[in-house]
Amino acid sequence: MLTEMEEEARVFLGRFKEEFPAALEGGGVLPVNALSRRMSLEELPGESLELGLRLLANRGCPPGLGALLCQAALSQLQKSDLSPFHFIQEADANQEEEEKEVLLQSEAVQRLFLSKLVDVALAWHKDPPKLKPSTSRSLHCSVHAIKNTRRKMEDKHLVLPEFNQLFGIQDGVERAYYAVFDGHGGVDAATYASTHLHGVLSQQDALQSDTAAAFKSAFKRTDDMFRSKAKRERLRSGSTAVAVLIQDQELTVAWLGDSQAVLVREGQAVTLMNPHKPEREDEKKRIEDLGGCITFMGCWRVNGTYAVSRAIGDFDQKPYVSGDADCSTVQLQGDEDYVLLACDGFFDAVKPSEVPCLVVEALQQTGDPDGEGAAPPDPREEKTVAERLVGHAKAAGSSDNITVMLVFLRPPEELLDPHSSTTRVPGDSASQDAPQQPVAMIPASQTPV
Repeated sequence: MLTEMEEEARVFLGRFKEEFPAALEGGGVLPVNALSRRMSLEELPGESLELGLRLLANRGCPPGLGALLCQAALSQLQKSDLSPFHFIQEADANQEEEEKEVLLQSEAVQRLFLSKLVDVALAWHKDPPKLKPSTSRSLHCSVHAIKNTRRKMEDKHLVLPEFNQLFGIQDGVERAYYAVFDGHGGVDAATYASTHLHGVLSQQDALQSDTAAAFKSAFKRTDDMFRSKAKRERLRSGSTAVAVLIQDQELTVAWLGDSQAVLVREGQAVTLMNPHKPEREDEKKRIEDLGGCITFMGCWRVNGTYAVSRAIGDFDQKPYVSGDADCSTVQLQGDEDYVLLACDGFFDAVKPSEVPCLVVEALQQTGDPDGEGAAPPDPREEKTVAERLVGHAKAAGSSDNITVMLVFLRPPEELLDPHSSTTRVPGDSASQDAPQQPVAMIPASQTPV
């Protein structure tokens, strides 16, 4: 007898077979646009997986099945002869012959990848694989993002509870990945980081033993990869980032710049991190020791340019704008409510200590958008929670792009249990005045296996 997950997969694969009865061959328009015209061999996994997940998500594919399909197709692609799709980038006069970068024609390679994805799906339709539900706790996630009053939307985000399935990791440690990227000077750096950071992280040898070290290496490598792309395509953008990896009972947050993550435990905000801002004393000293300066031009800026002191990209101001991430790790005790990730468009208008009350208020209002008591609140409608938080930040004066992501570490309805000590009623002075509680951070060198 098929499980519910296997039945959902069977139904989807049947629909997929009707749309794609055979592998994609020849010319014609791809069913989903490639991210770039040219890519390096190192960029192949990230761009292929992003393309495949986007194609499948647009067709209602169950996320677990989508991750497995993309991983299987990528594995086949990487065994293929890609030399017909190579072309050598022309080196400038100062570039050594051996430094010429081998690039791939993206559209042709992605057509091959999608053909393999279709092949795998057709094979699985005939002989469905045994699908096992994740043994990790089910984490509800609420995300909302708006352009706000800005001319362009430069934020990106990624929700990836199927981290292991996407990268074929089978070490018995359940992992889920969440990230928010806040671009500036264009969306290219944010798009690049949201496409590649998690893939680079999955390849780090230290992932199983020292997650913080793995994160730092992944951020550095992603920044170096984007440097190569920015040079060949003359890109100038940058992006802050905050990423969380939850594995078993351990939560690690890594960040560059002023996007932030806040953990809430039993209704109290817990300090996980200190955002990188130019006016932060240690950041100011680091920049000045390198020969740079911090100036006030409406806000504090590095060398009179960027309002962040660390970011992916911004190569015209490296090393003053550093690409080195910071990390902290906390052991989850089972009494955590959720972790919230957001860009500075949210935190410029909302203090971390205000988050717990705002979330409970949003949960109480969910299911009753008009506020007239016409229907009881339905805490399962988590998307409304993020929407209400974004709306609050906008109403409080934020004009920037705003992205808010809530990852619930316990069922959200428990936060509204009137008999639960975690419930905080908005307007309650006891909850509003409660100070942030520090978390016992584990230095990267002591992160447990």
